[in-house]
Amino acid sequence: MKKFFLVILIILIAFAGVTAYFWQGFKAFAKQPLGLNQELTVVAGETATGLGQQWYEEGRIDNFYYYQLLMRMKPGLRDIKAGNYRVTADMTVVDVLQKLVAGDVITYQVTLVEGANIYELLDAMARHDDLVHTIDTKDYFDVWQQLNFTGKDYPEGLFFADTYQFTKGDSDIDILKRAHNKLQQVLVDEWSQRAKDLPYEQPYEALIMASIIEKETAVPSERAEIAGVFVRRLKRGMLLQTDPTIIYGLLPDFDGNIRRRDIHNPHQWNTYVHKGLPPTPIAIVGRDAIHAALQPVPGETLYFVAKGDGSHHFSKTLAEHNRAVRRYQLKQ
Repeated sequence: MKKFFLVILIILIAFAGVTAYFWQGFKAFAKQPLGLNQELTVVAGETATGLGQQWYEEGRIDNFYYYQLLMRMKPGLRDIKAGNYRVTADMTVVDVLQKLVAGDVITYQVTLVEGANIYELLDAMARHDDLVHTIDTKDYFDVWQQLNFTGKDYPEGLFFADTYQFTKGDSDIDILKRAHNKLQQVLVDEWSQRAKDLPYEQPYEALIMASIIEKETAVPSERAEIAGVFVRRLKRGMLLQTDPTIIYGLLPDFDGNIRRRDIHNPHQWNTYVHKGLPPTPIAIVGRDAIHAALQPVPGETLYFVAKGDGSHHFSKTLAEHNRAVRRYQLKQ
């Protein structure tokens, strides 16, 4: 009987020793850095077990049994999500799997700059390596057809200037859809709070005005004052006579100089030739320009001229304006 209990005791001690040995090995396995220092791509349908097998074959983990044991002990680590992940060399198997389960994917960003036109906007996205490119840059006026713009046949200005975060696999069209939806939200919001007695029949006209304001000044404090000038000119039936509208109609071949023949060019955006607003926006805008178009500064000024430092001189009369032109423009 004593021998029997002695055998049992030896067996239990041996089992405890083996268990302790394997447990220590498992704890060491769980704490060992995986040694991955890369952008890890998990494709749709890939499993945590499959990843473990791959890491074992690559020699990144020494004991696949420990990995399987980890899966049994922590079944939640099986629920990995597809995507691109930034993994560093000091991360353990558990660290990596927790990141994959959380869906903590790498995010990228693209900025749609205020004042950019459709040519510049699409070119910037075409040069962004992390976007999937679906737009034909040689024939990109099919963009609005892909976006289904209701009642609009031209994409200019229909995107909100902002920085957009995206993940691997998102396309240029995905960004434009988000930018268009954001624009619609902001425009509706600002339109609902617009000043009274504005010469716009619909929000789209305010968007056109906002695009002109955006191109006319880089000084935030001047936006609403410039809006006031243009609003008063519209109400009086005066030509807007804004240079950015001349330039827009000459794109993409404009060389930087406005010539006399350009001022008289009858293209549809030229506000030196045609009264009222041009038919479309001439650039993309942010909220500030939209707000200025819908909350213009009241006053009597009807003219303004660039002073050469980024700001403008505002005038009430043509005589005063001509003096300002001689002072700030002809002098230069």
